[in-house]
Amino acid sequence: MSAALRARSLAICDLAAAYRNGHTTPVDVVNVIYDRIDACSDRAIWISLLSRERALERATKLSSADPASMPLYGVPFALKDNMDFAGAQTTAACPAYAYTAQASAPVIERAIRAGAIPIGKTNLDQFATGLVGVRSPYGACGNSFNPHYISGGSSAGSAVAVALGLASFSLGTDTAGSGRVPAAFNNLIGLKPSLGRLSIRGIVPCSRSIDAVSILATTAEDAARVCRVVEGFDAADPFSRSIVPAAKALKFTQRPFRLGVPQGQELKFFGNADYPRLFEAAVARLQRLGGEAVDIDFAPFAEASMLFFRGPWVAERFIVIEDVLRRAPEALHPVTREVIENGARIPLTEALRVLYRLQELRRVTEHLWEDIDVLVTPTAGTHYRIAAIEADPVRLNLNLGYYTNFMNLLDLAGVAVPAGFTSDALPFGVTLVGPAWSEFELLQLAAELQHHERARLGAQDISLPREPHFDWTR
Repeated sequence: MSAALRARSLAICDLAAAYRNGHTTPVDVVNVIYDRIDACSDRAIWISLLSRERALERATKLSSADPASMPLYGVPFALKDNMDFAGAQTTAACPAYAYTAQASAPVIERAIRAGAIPIGKTNLDQFATGLVGVRSPYGACGNSFNPHYISGGSSAGSAVAVALGLASFSLGTDTAGSGRVPAAFNNLIGLKPSLGRLSIRGIVPCSRSIDAVSILATTAEDAARVCRVVEGFDAADPFSRSIVPAAKALKFTQRPFRLGVPQGQELKFFGNADYPRLFEAAVARLQRLGGEAVDIDFAPFAEASMLFFRGPWVAERFIVIEDVLRRAPEALHPVTREVIENGARIPLTEALRVLYRLQELRRVTEHLWEDIDVLVTPTAGTHYRIAAIEADPVRLNLNLGYYTNFMNLLDLAGVAVPAGFTSDALPFGVTLVGPAWSEFELLQLAAELQHHERARLGAQDISLPREPHFDWTR
């Protein structure tokens, strides 16, 4: 394998061109990826890998097919280890909970039928409880730019694998920011689809009523490609919903569009000196793309975020781990156990009060979309070192959810987008937020925002591919 091929982009459009032109094969790509994995063994990215031989078997079968016959032909991907993959163990980062999956989750099945090649199952905050990526018996997942910093979580390994070029995309989950935060910390696109757009069957529940499958990719176009393949109504999933057009058509595919921006004390950066400047620059870029900034009251969103740990959603996690908690409590990470046990103690009357207040906030925020077309926020207000998180795990994790916890509670769609780098060369990201079913409009705007002067593929020294003729309407 030539040095040029070893450095080749795994962006789907670049892979597709290489396959189409005969410059590489799925077998070549799989071998390169496993060589790269061997060189990244210190990041605690994986809980389990498919053997190189098994991945090569899948790649060899693809080599006899026409690359144009499958939308994800020969595309390597990673999956979070709270997702079922037939014949493999599902651990949710808790060995005492582990079981062997008899069938794959529908989103995994759809990706494989479309030609994608699974590489392995990635590390996560245990039972997807955390936004940090350190609450795992398999090790703290180091950030792809600086391993002393958190990767973000809970889809920790899913993000780092893509950022380091070990997979073209990954599937994670996102209940309160678990896909968006690691995307921001690793210079990736993180798509948090509308609730029910992607089936959650075959996935260990976190807070089942508001769980979503997330897609992490190096480009907005790739996130759109993957979403088109893995989405769809699943009658066997009681939380699945039929895809419908956005209730209010988003106008930012035409210009100008109205850009909602939080102001003043509602913007929280938790002492980070770089993030205010980077957020201001991202807003300015969106304005150059045609956005007309509109000051919005972020207080209802912030209040909804704070409701997350006072309502029934953490108690939903107790339902999942109750058996492990009773027979092997020592198997739980101490912070995970503390958070879930506290959630399970919330009185029913308090949970009902929280649900009633959330419904009021939904009504308040619904009216916001009469005044704006898209909301932009920082994805996270700061970025912590692993040592800082381990010293103060609950409070700092809560800070990271300030801009993310509200989204599924309010039934919104969101896309985390890279938006520059700090003075310490760590990535910063913003999130574009829209009403339910606005994913592809958000991704289209994200693609424009992503192409700034220092755009690169994750943590790799590879320029972002440009796809000016990408079809966003399909």
